[in-house]
Amino acid sequence: MFRNRTFHSVFCILISLFYSYAQVEKQAIPLKEVLSEISKQHDVKFNYIEDEIILFALISPKKELNLEQKLNYLSNETKLTFHKISSKYYTISNDKKLDKPLCGFLINDETKIGIENALIIIENTNTSTFSDANGYFELPKISSNTIKIEHQGFENFEINPEDLYVVNCPNFYLKPIIQTLEEVKTGLYLTTGIYKRNDGSIIIKPQNFGILPGLTEPDVLQTMQQIPGILSIDETISNISVRGGTHDQNLFLWNDIRMFQTGHFFGLISAFNPTLSHTISITKNGSSAFFGESVSSLVILSSRNENDEKPSTTIGSNMISAEFYKKLKLSKTTSITISGRRSFTDFFYSPAFKNYSKRIFQNTEITDLSTNQIIDYNNNVDFYFYDASIQLQQKIGKKNELNLDLITIKNHLDFEEYSATDSSRSELKQTNFGGSLSWKTNWNKKNSTQIISSFSNYNLISENQTLESNQTLNQENKVLDLALKLQHNYEVSNKFKLGFGYQINEIGVTNFDEINLPIFSRKITNVLISHAGITESTFQSNNKKSILKLGVRGNYFEKFNVVLIEPRLQFNQKISSNFNLEILGEFKNQTLSQIIDLQQDFLGIEKRRWTLANNESIPIQKSKQVSIGFTFKKNNWLINLDNFYKEIDGITTSSQGFQNQFEFIKSTGSYAVFGSELLIQKNFGNFYTWINYTFNENNYSFEALTNGDFQNNFEIMHTINWSAIYEWNNLKIALGSKYHTGRPITTPLNLVVTEANPNIIYDLPNRSKLDDYFQMNFSVSRKWNFNDDFNLQTAFSIINVLNTKNSINRFYRVNSSNNSIESVDTYSMQFTPNFSFKLSF
Repeated sequence: MFRNRTFHSVFCILISLFYSYAQVEKQAIPLKEVLSEISKQHDVKFNYIEDEIILFALISPKKELNLEQKLNYLSNETKLTFHKISSKYYTISNDKKLDKPLCGFLINDETKIGIENALIIIENTNTSTFSDANGYFELPKISSNTIKIEHQGFENFEINPEDLYVVNCPNFYLKPIIQTLEEVKTGLYLTTGIYKRNDGSIIIKPQNFGILPGLTEPDVLQTMQQIPGILSIDETISNISVRGGTHDQNLFLWNDIRMFQTGHFFGLISAFNPTLSHTISITKNGSSAFFGESVSSLVILSSRNENDEKPSTTIGSNMISAEFYKKLKLSKTTSITISGRRSFTDFFYSPAFKNYSKRIFQNTEITDLSTNQIIDYNNNVDFYFYDASIQLQQKIGKKNELNLDLITIKNHLDFEEYSATDSSRSELKQTNFGGSLSWKTNWNKKNSTQIISSFSNYNLISENQTLESNQTLNQENKVLDLALKLQHNYEVSNKFKLGFGYQINEIGVTNFDEINLPIFSRKITNVLISHAGITESTFQSNNKKSILKLGVRGNYFEKFNVVLIEPRLQFNQKISSNFNLEILGEFKNQTLSQIIDLQQDFLGIEKRRWTLANNESIPIQKSKQVSIGFTFKKNNWLINLDNFYKEIDGITTSSQGFQNQFEFIKSTGSYAVFGSELLIQKNFGNFYTWINYTFNENNYSFEALTNGDFQNNFEIMHTINWSAIYEWNNLKIALGSKYHTGRPITTPLNLVVTEANPNIIYDLPNRSKLDDYFQMNFSVSRKWNFNDDFNLQTAFSIINVLNTKNSINRFYRVNSSNNSIESVDTYSMQFTPNFSFKLSF
C-alpha cells in the first residue's frame, strides 16, 4: 500500500513538473499576436499605440482563463495598463512612454571602456547598426525580437528589447574572447591586448593593443621589453636578453619560419611590419617539447587570421618609414594578405632618423671615435631598409587548411669617404628571406594532424675599403635552415590529451673573409642535420583547477652521433578564485650561436656572425631552468611573482662580446642566473598603472681563464619599469620610465709600453659598473572614425623625454699619439620625437 501511494505521489509530481516545464518551454510570441488571439476568443477589441507595445513578447495565457484573468496576467508581465472603455473596447497605455529610440552602451567588462564597431542586430529583421567610439548605439522600436550583439573580440551577447525601454541608456558589459588563448590566467597584462596564459607564456595581440610609452605603433620586439625579465642592455631589439641570456639564445619564429634577422636599422626597429595583425607568444620557461634549438626564450609570431575576416586595406607612415597592408578575399575559402614597409631614410632626413643614426652608428667605421660625430653624414651615408610578406590561406572543406607564407627583410648601408685626392666606398647588406608551407587537418573531434615545411636564408655581406691603406676586406655570413615538422594531437578524453611529433632540420653556415693587402682568404662551411622525436601529454582536472603538461624531446645529431633528451614541465594550480601557483621547468639545447671574431668586423655595426657547434671548440649549448610563480588577481589588482634559476653550459668567450683582457682569448664555459620578477598592476577603469621589478644575479664560470668566475656581461642586477596609461574613448595616453643598474665593465689599471704595441693591463673582470640607466618616455594616440569602414589613427611619441645622457657601453683603447688610455662610451638615444598616422578602409 505504501509503495502504491509513493508511486502515485511521485507520478503526480512528475506530471506536474512536466506540465510546468512544458508551460515554461512554450515559446514567447509578440504581445500584438497575443492580443489578437484574445480578441477572437472573447470578442473584444484593443486600442493602442504601436510603439508602446511592440517591444513586448510573452507566453500566451491559458485559454481556460476568463478575460479579466488574462488581462491581469498581461498587465503583470508587461506593466502595461488596460483601461475598460466598454464591454467590448479596451485601451492599452504605457506609463513609461518614451519619445526616443532604443539606446544603450556596450562596455568592455574588463577595462570598463566603450566597445567600438560592435554589430547590433534585431533578430529576424533587416535592422542593424554599429556601436560608436563610446560603445553607444541606437535602434528603432520595430520588434520584440531579441537583440544580438556580435564583435570579433568579445563573446556574443543578447539583449531583451524591453531592457532598452528606459529613460537612461543602460550599460551592457561584454566579456573579451579568451577561450582561444588556452586558459588565460590574466586578461589584462601591462596594457590591453597583452595576456598571460596558464602555461606561463605571454600573449600579445596588437589588434586589441592599447598603448605603451615611447611607441607610436605596436612594435613587436619593443613591446617584449616591457615584460619582466626581458631587457635590452643597449636599447636594440637585436640584443634582447631574457633572464640573462644573449639574443641568439632566443628562438624567433614567424609563421613557422626561423628568423635570424629580427631588426631594422641594425636593431633599433623591429623587422616585423606592425600593420600585420600579429599574435605573439613569448615563453621564458617551460616551452612546449615541439620547439627546440634555443636555450633561452621562445618567441612565436603568427600573422594568420581567420579566413572569414573581411577584406581591408591599411596604409601608414611615421618619420622613418611608410607601410601598407592589404587583405583580399579570393573566394569564401581563400584569402591572400600582402604587406610591405620601406624607409625613406635615403632621401629624407627627419629629426627622428638623425637621432636613430647617431645612436646606432656610434663608435663604428662611419664615426670619428675622437669626437663621436658622424662625418659629413648627408653626403657620405646612404641607408635604407624594407620588409615585405605575402600569405595565402586556403580552407579545403571543413577539416583542412593550407597556409603559404613568404617574408623578406633587408637593411642596406653605403658609406663613402673622401679626401682631396682619393675616395673609398664601403657597403653592408643584411637580408633574411624565408617561407613556409603548412597543412592542417582535423580528422575528427579527437584527432588532428599538422605538417609544416619551412626554409630560412640569412645573408650578411660587407665590403670595407680603407682610404689610408687601400685595403679591402670582404666578409660574408650565410645561414640556410631547412625544416620539416610533423605533429599529431589526440584527445583521449576531456581531461587528457596526447601529442606526438617528428622534426628534421638541416642547417648550413658559411663564413667567408678575404683581404687584398696582404692577400688572405678563408671560407668555412659547416652543415648539421638533426632529428627530433617528440611526445607531450596534458592533464586537466574536472574543475580545471589543476593543469599539468609533460613533454619530452629527444634530439639526435648525425654529425656527432649524440643523443640529447629534453624534458619539459608546465604545472598550474588554481588555489583559490584569486590565487594561482605555477611551476615550470625545462632542459633545452642549441647548436647555432652568434660569435664576434673582431669588434670592427662588418664595419663594426653588425659584428656578430652565426656559427654552428663543432662539439669541440664550440660545444652544443645546454640549458636547464626551473621557476615557481604566484599570481594574485582581485578587485582589478594583479600581482605576479616569479622566481627562477637557470644554467647555461657550453658558451664561448666569442659569443659574449668581451672588450677586455678576454677579447682575443678562445675558451668555453657556463653561466648561472638566479632571479625574481615582480609585477604589480592596478586597473581603475579608463586609467591603469603598473610597475615591475626584476632582480638578476648572473655569473660566469670559465675554468680555463684566470679569475674565471665573475659577473656576466649581461647582468643587470636591478630593473624597474613603471607606466601609467589612460584610455578614454579613442584617446590613449601613456607615460612611463625605465631604470636599471649599470652593466658590468672591466677598467684598466695601467698601460705597458713595449717596442711592439702598447698593452692595457686590466683590473679583475667586470669588477666595476656603468652608471645607472634612467629614461622617461611618452606616447599619445587618437583614432578618428569617419564611417564604419574608414578610420584614421594618429600617434605621437617621445623617447627620452628628459634627454638623459646614459652610457650603455664603455671600452678602453690606447691613444697612440701620447701613449695613454682613453675610454670610448656608447650613449643611449637622445630626446627623440616621432609621429605616425594610419588609414584603414
